[in-house]
Amino acid sequence: MLTVYRIFLYAIFPVVMLKLLFRAIQSPQYFVRIPQRFGFSLSGPGTHQSPPGGIWIHAVSVGEVNAAIPLINKIITAYPGRPVTVTTMTPTGSERVRQALGCSVFHCYLPYDYPGAMKRFLDTVQPGVGMVMETEVWPNMISECHRRNIPLVYTNVRMSARSYRGYQRFRFFFRKIFNQVDQFAVQARMDAGRLIDLGVDAQKIRVTGNIKFEVVLPASMKEASQSVRRDLGWERPVWVVGSTHEGEEARVLEAFAGARKEIPDLLLVLVPRHPERFAAVFRLCRRLGYRTVQRSQHHSKVSSDTDIYVGDTMGDLSMLLCAGDLAFMGGSLVPTGGHNLLEACAAGVAVVFGPHMFNFQEISNLVLSGGAGVQVLDSAELSEVVVRLFQDPGMRDQYGSAGKAIIEANRGALARILEMLHTCCPAEPRQPEKRAD
Repeated sequence: MLTVYRIFLYAIFPVVMLKLLFRAIQSPQYFVRIPQRFGFSLSGPGTHQSPPGGIWIHAVSVGEVNAAIPLINKIITAYPGRPVTVTTMTPTGSERVRQALGCSVFHCYLPYDYPGAMKRFLDTVQPGVGMVMETEVWPNMISECHRRNIPLVYTNVRMSARSYRGYQRFRFFFRKIFNQVDQFAVQARMDAGRLIDLGVDAQKIRVTGNIKFEVVLPASMKEASQSVRRDLGWERPVWVVGSTHEGEEARVLEAFAGARKEIPDLLLVLVPRHPERFAAVFRLCRRLGYRTVQRSQHHSKVSSDTDIYVGDTMGDLSMLLCAGDLAFMGGSLVPTGGHNLLEACAAGVAVVFGPHMFNFQEISNLVLSGGAGVQVLDSAELSEVVVRLFQDPGMRDQYGSAGKAIIEANRGALARILEMLHTCCPAEPRQPEKRAD
């Protein structure tokens, strides 16, 4: 079956190249380091080649990188003598690695799952152990790591009902592939059960919880958020809408128009999910008649007649959430599946989200049951909820406090995942400090 999969990959190679070209036209950053997509030039511009025997961590894009950052920092501390390589698949993920981790890690793109590309990648990086964030299943990558006896740990694994049904259709194939993975750190018992149903050895699975609860906002971010809030205006109500997708901004702006009838000085901070859409969203706001400024172009106090502040700088969503009074997380008014609500919870702001949260169902259920947020069906209901929450600061504060409590109550995944890593790669003993005579 692996042979059939490989034949299929080579058959769709022209489609892969056309898709890459299309993405590059939309976002020129995809033109950068194209050879790395196929396992070449892994130490080219913007990257560094790591020494062999290190720890390799794969995080697809921004969301996975953000979740992995606390883990990566712990690994750097626990393994001071080992190089750490972080791979991503998107330019936004790559930029986030650069921003958050700088020169403390090596970085390159993970190549597409072609046999030759994966061999070249592993020949160059030569990791001692690999960790994959969430459920990125690349059969050739897994098979090649298994052949080379490179321990592979899948972390923060969530097996959605949709993914489970897809794997079930090819159970005879994925059973073999999954059992070539050394360990699975899963978010919940349901995820463990689904993996076991797919034929994974139960001894390889441990329920560790969700690493996304390990989010910690540094003091520097909180200080920066205070500076931003000063520019936005201490007296103005500020509504932060993060990670929106195509078609969603129009619905948010409809809700914004309704809310402004009751709250005339409401300022909307709008942060699209993908950088290639920043300019288009700015133009949409202007076309609808809103006085709009871009964060990247505006470095002073926002005037009182500004309606919308477009957050078009990478990696600043958490800071903007800290600067706001109320949050809405995108990808949920359109059927994208939602985004992580825990960033807003960590910032201590009430969070609102739409009906489409199938990628974050457990977290959204927890936020609702814990009294940290509100789910709405459409833009009309969103407008009503925004008005209600801005007119009741006490209720907003209750939601914000509940969100922080949820974060604190669900920590612990990080320590459990590190324990699993230590079984594959024992932590290095700390050298005793030299005593002064």
